[in-house]
Amino acid sequence: MFFALSKTLVTVLTPVNFLIELGVLSAVLLLTRYAKLGRILIVASGLMVAVCGFTPFGNLLLYPLESRFPSWDDFHGAPDGIIVLGGDIDVGAYAAHNSPQGFSGTGARILSAAMLAHRYPQARILYAGGSPNLVSDASLKEADYAIRVVENLGIERDRLLIERQSRNTFENAAFSKKLVDPKPGEQWLLVTFAFHMPRAMGIFCKLQFAVEPCPVDWRLEGRKSLTHFPNQADEGLQYTNLAVREWLGLVAYRLAGRIGELLPGPT
Repeated sequence: MFFALSKTLVTVLTPVNFLIELGVLSAVLLLTRYAKLGRILIVASGLMVAVCGFTPFGNLLLYPLESRFPSWDDFHGAPDGIIVLGGDIDVGAYAAHNSPQGFSGTGARILSAAMLAHRYPQARILYAGGSPNLVSDASLKEADYAIRVVENLGIERDRLLIERQSRNTFENAAFSKKLVDPKPGEQWLLVTFAFHMPRAMGIFCKLQFAVEPCPVDWRLEGRKSLTHFPNQADEGLQYTNLAVREWLGLVAYRLAGRIGELLPGPT
């Protein structure tokens, strides 16, 4: 129930979708006795597109997420394992073309995990990711495809573990903990997008699975991005979408008791 509800609400409230919905509603209202309200909503939606697309609004929302956890370093020693959260591969495109060209993101999570695996040859690698889709083919599991990419990057198959049942970050964490059964004193790294790391770390903390954050794929260049005005509206809209989706996720997980605070940070 939580999975279906969260997917539906995020889809409806994602800024680009919401603005389109608002525009359609405005057009409908113009044909009724509420035409004045329709005109107001059209102006409002146009202003919102301009703000989201051509101002640092998206960066301002994204910055506190990306800056919450610093880059990882190995001052605590070599890790025993590396957990990579799914989201890098478009399994439909991969399956259709039998090619890893179906990256839904930059591929930074997989590439970073492979680099860490080469750097720490004793570490086990766990890729966590099932089918994140609400209505698409649930038989396509992201971990099955990601593991092929990792192997082709030179990581031995006997070091690789896959968790292929999870559909969201909470299930990533819960199923990963059950699979690896971490022992006291073991050091596990958590690899995910920098903007996603606060929610991910909050969930792992809630489940009492001690991991060290290893954020990757920053979208911003730090504080100077807070005054950056995009030249193209799609850049601003993209960052606004990413940030709003993640903030909605944080609110939903906090209300559901799956994280202990709205914006989890380093402990």
